[in-house]
Amino acid sequence: MTRHLFNDDWAVRRKISGFVDLMGGAEWQKVTLPHDAMIEFARSADAPGGASAAFFPGGEVEYAKRFAVPVEWRDQRVAIEFEGVYRDAMVYVNNEFAGQWRYGYSVFRVPLDAHLRYGQDNVIRVEARAHLDSRWYTGLGIYRDVHLVLTPLAHIVDDEIRVTTPDVDGERAVVESAVLVRNESHLTRQLVLEVEVRDDDGEVVALNSGPVTIHPNRTTTVRNRLYVDDPRRWGVDHPHLYELRARLRDEDGHESHEVSTSFGIRTLRIDPRHGLRINDEPVKLRGACVHHDNGPLGAATVRRAEERRIELLKAAGFNAIRSSHCPASPAMLDACDRLGVLVFDETFDAWTEMNKPFDYTLDFPEWWERDVDALVKKDFNHPSVILYCIGNEIHEYGSGFGASLARDIAERIRLRDDTRFVATAVSSFWAVAGEVIDDLKQRLEDATARGVNDVMNEMTEFFDGVTVSDVVTVRTAEAHAAADIAGLNYAEARYASDARVFPNRVVLGSETNPRVTAQSWMQTLAHDHVIGGFTWTGWDYLGEVGLGRTDYTDDPEVRGGGDPAFPWLTAWAGDLDITGFRRPQSYYREIVYGLRKEPYLAVLRPEHYGQRRLEMQWAWSDAVASWSWDLPQGARAEVEVYSDADEVELVLNGTTLGRSPAGPAHDFRTLFDVAYEPGELVAVAYRDGVPCERTTLVTGFERQLVASADRSRIRADSTDLAYISIEFHDEHGGLNPSPDSVVRVAVDGAGELAALGSARPVTEERFDAASCTTFDGRAVAIVRPSGAGEITVTVSAGGMVDAQVTVTAEAV
Repeated sequence: MTRHLFNDDWAVRRKISGFVDLMGGAEWQKVTLPHDAMIEFARSADAPGGASAAFFPGGEVEYAKRFAVPVEWRDQRVAIEFEGVYRDAMVYVNNEFAGQWRYGYSVFRVPLDAHLRYGQDNVIRVEARAHLDSRWYTGLGIYRDVHLVLTPLAHIVDDEIRVTTPDVDGERAVVESAVLVRNESHLTRQLVLEVEVRDDDGEVVALNSGPVTIHPNRTTTVRNRLYVDDPRRWGVDHPHLYELRARLRDEDGHESHEVSTSFGIRTLRIDPRHGLRINDEPVKLRGACVHHDNGPLGAATVRRAEERRIELLKAAGFNAIRSSHCPASPAMLDACDRLGVLVFDETFDAWTEMNKPFDYTLDFPEWWERDVDALVKKDFNHPSVILYCIGNEIHEYGSGFGASLARDIAERIRLRDDTRFVATAVSSFWAVAGEVIDDLKQRLEDATARGVNDVMNEMTEFFDGVTVSDVVTVRTAEAHAAADIAGLNYAEARYASDARVFPNRVVLGSETNPRVTAQSWMQTLAHDHVIGGFTWTGWDYLGEVGLGRTDYTDDPEVRGGGDPAFPWLTAWAGDLDITGFRRPQSYYREIVYGLRKEPYLAVLRPEHYGQRRLEMQWAWSDAVASWSWDLPQGARAEVEVYSDADEVELVLNGTTLGRSPAGPAHDFRTLFDVAYEPGELVAVAYRDGVPCERTTLVTGFERQLVASADRSRIRADSTDLAYISIEFHDEHGGLNPSPDSVVRVAVDGAGELAALGSARPVTEERFDAASCTTFDGRAVAIVRPSGAGEITVTVSAGGMVDAQVTVTAEAV
């Protein structure tokens, strides 16, 4: 075996300085990777990163691991592979500098041979730092998997196998493999390379072998062209995977080295007439932008956490994700391959014009080519990846200099991979900001005196005007021309005009606003040259706090709209919250996409009835799907109903409260103002005057603490987790969201509590504590196995019967 997980038995501590560390330094803490050190730091209102970093401080940390190096390794090559270290990683072996990588999202390897002491224990140490270098919460440390890579002197370069399927039809598929073989010995080697393709049932469906002569200290590429009969194509609805196995051996068969990679057989085509076609079938991208953090885990990218996110996003109606705004983890790509979710993988959030004082712009001139190469190498064999993004909202997109850089990056990608498409992600405003900023300042100054909603309206009108302006059309044309697809952020207003002005342009809504989900999707469906859109965001995230919040006030003079104050924690802008629970806007989107027929009921928080709502630019209705409220009889409440039907009737305890139009003509939503009365609230959809689907909310008076695991069996290794949902249920088995309570979690047996928290967007509670306050009746505990055996999780809350769940961790 070439690659071994190297996640166990690490330690971490705060890095202070060489002198202080020499005198003793901070205490070491044992950890299992992946690990985010920042999530354990204390938040504060005066943290330098402020709201964008969720009020977490930056800092420096170092990790260390002691490991035995057998004498037999002298005749092998040894390297360590990091799937991601945030950031400015410095790697040392036995106190000798071995390598570095600046970007926090690239996969990289460091050769260890020159520094190893054979037959002894060795120590590897990794330093990382984060400080004012991002517009969102980044985390800090070795936050993705680590592998130890062992190979014989003559070996297959395991991360350089490339598989393509250039010719596919119903009868057969051509599978071309390019295998890099390296000889680091001092002898010419006569070898044999065997290549075989297996289907997802494990059956060999194609194979070939041939001799390979390779001279000392040389690398060669060995290509094979195989044919698979009756190919099972990879697609969103049928994610069939194949495996290519390459085996290098001596002619006498004594020494061998085997490497495998999964791949999919599928075709990609784009044009302005048909849009995107996968396997010759048209596909509109129902996309979710997702940041890289995993909520209560911080940035720690445990493979199960990534898999669970993709499972839940697909269940919510998405068929694609955009890795905003950095390269996706290998674990996420693996999950997308298996589950059938398309990927728009992104390079950078900045090139040479900074967003933050110490961001990637300081490294871009020297590192961008290496990071682009690392991105493509990581993605190449993943059938889920269909698009590369050369940069998000890059300030330079509107200049000739920026367009030249866009070509350089796009061509670097194509040089490494010409089987996928390259896209931009342009903000019309940022592309021409220098020419329009004075006008914006004046208009906002005038609107501020009228209040936050006027500010939001003014900004929307201004940005829409800029978006369709001639100056944007002219200034961004060259950058868009560098790519295969013009990615437009919040620019649905350009869809129609682009079709006229640029008849050969294919367009993607690279970011869209949840407030205009219906209008955006209707525009996407109406234009063949628009291949889909990605909402901001599919999953709530840490940092950029409060951009989707709703403030309330009784004061008509309050303007609102300022930066949210500590202890705001999340952006509060996801279809799913940070625990993975679907918010009302997710069900609305499912209806707009045509994936749900039943109406959806949600109640605007009744404690704010009658108050002014100050909604931020990415805010959705502050609503909860419940009819269990602590309200006096007759108190007023506003009920939203989402439906694609012509009309919706609202019925309370058998009495109709009237009908209201819904469907596409009314943006799929309607609002009822009702007098609260406990009981049964029903929304009935009417199509052509006939009652059809219905949804019911029932008042619950009792509260029972319930805990449930996402799976009863997990792997007993560092890649798996058990997610324990903690909820208060009523006597009907439904969620009872009020009042919220403190819950405590104890873990016994072969596991430990990795994180505990709720989706509450404003809180001072920590995720590494053993108790938390529920939010809308829910919380989640994340348990990590510490070995094989049973794990018992006990949840308690004051005055209630404990809830308990058992999960079995099985040896791998």
